[in-house]
Amino acid sequence: MRGHLLPHAAALPAGVKARRRLEAAAKAKDRTVIARNRRARHDYHIEDVVEAGLVLTGTEVKSLRAGRASLTDGFAQISDGEMWLHGVHIPEYAQGTWTNHEPRRPRKLLLHRKEIDKLASEIAERGFTLVPLSLYFTGGRAKVELALARGKRTYDKRQDLARRDAAREVERAHRRRG
Repeated sequence: MRGHLLPHAAALPAGVKARRRLEAAAKAKDRTVIARNRRARHDYHIEDVVEAGLVLTGTEVKSLRAGRASLTDGFAQISDGEMWLHGVHIPEYAQGTWTNHEPRRPRKLLLHRKEIDKLASEIAERGFTLVPLSLYFTGGRAKVELALARGKRTYDKRQDLARRDAAREVERAHRRRG
């Protein structure tokens, strides 16, 4: 075995092989982040995160490559067994002609059927919302990171802010001493 710590790939269960393949692909691919929804982590409790592909037109891709998009009012919705992204603003491409896209049009998300069914059941049973966290390019393809989230109450937000302020004060005290 000459120093091999892990067993041969053929001896591993299918889930472990798939996970390793995904981890290797993640290391190989480079992420170019276009937009982040910072407000989402403030307004929602994030339960789970899912990556989905986007169906885009040519001018939308060019506008995204220019680094222009806004996720602030975005949400995902399941209708007729398909997942759609609503409220995401991708501005018109500056050099576009009559072929330019509508900035806030619904965009189809690409997910496997099992993933869509799982998310649909979570939304229906437990009252979650699908919120976009970030929009990025991975390996030349546009992807969106969706969060399965539950809305925070006002007192939850205040508690989070107080916790963050307390941690900041502790860090300052440590810096003053050291």
